[in-house]
Amino acid sequence: MYKIILEEQNLHELKEQLIQIIKSTGTEINENQIMILDRGVPHKTSTLPKDRMAIYSFIYQDRFLKIGKAGPSSNARFNSQHYDPKSSQSNLAKSLLADPKLIELNLDVTTIKEWIKTNTRRIDFLIDATLGIFVLNLIEAFLHLKYRPKYEGFEKQRLNIKEDL
Repeated sequence: MYKIILEEQNLHELKEQLIQIIKSTGTEINENQIMILDRGVPHKTSTLPKDRMAIYSFIYQDRFLKIGKAGPSSNARFNSQHYDPKSSQSNLAKSLLADPKLIELNLDVTTIKEWIKTNTRRIDFLIDATLGIFVLNLIEAFLHLKYRPKYEGFEKQRLNIKEDL
């Protein structure tokens, strides 16, 4: 179930799936309106390009940890909030620090930002803002269902799935 996208070919196939799902709703889209950027591991943060919205994802040890969205005016959400546990109510850093299964990593508020950049793979889906928020929501929901990220939603809402992490 958690087959990770590791190769460029898989990313291309994923992009084709997304385009077909969007087209199935009657929405016009061309392949240039979605770009998938594998920032790798380690990764560097980047600003949200003008006139784009985004889905961002973080992967650790072949497991999606977080998949979220940032509208065209949400650069902080895209660029920095997930690296600082104090930056927002829900973010990757806060989830990692609260996870008792990761206690042996000795993470704290002073080390978490660099740990995320050094140890997680980041894949971003940049989407033309003219496609609108419903397309952004559809892509996020599809990726949630396909990859079932560990730290999405409230713990009680998540399916009981055996986790390696």
